[in-house]
Amino acid sequence: MPVQFRNVDASPHDDVRTWPFEALVTVIDRGLVPDWQPVLAEIRRSPWGPTARRVERYLAYRDPDGVGTLFRLAVERARQQAEHDARDEVAARVRAAVERSGLTSAQFAALVGTSASRLSTYASGRVTPSAAMLVRIERAA
Repeated sequence: MPVQFRNVDASPHDDVRTWPFEALVTVIDRGLVPDWQPVLAEIRRSPWGPTARRVERYLAYRDPDGVGTLFRLAVERARQQAEHDARDEVAARVRAAVERSGLTSAQFAALVGTSASRLSTYASGRVTPSAAMLVRIERAA
């Protein structure tokens, strides 16, 4: 049986982003895995968004237990995945810029003021360029 909200103007079937803080607390404290799924999905969708922040705020003063650990790990892993995805996107943008330019990697690197080996680390995702360097790379394309 799904968790029921009491004294809250919301339903567990509503979008998690519209739940009041008390509804989120109810799901964390009294819900089961199926009740947590929408919260965890929203955390994955927006790891630094309002729902993730409200979960963090509640966990900061809630007594530690397995459920709290689960939600803390969910936020942490969602943020790590988002960072990984962002690095992959930047690397893809670098590779696309070099390709669009029609230059060799060495020529392109010289054009944007870096070395060919450093450009290679940007294109592979091993190193993320600074914002200024990314702008130069995209403008040079």
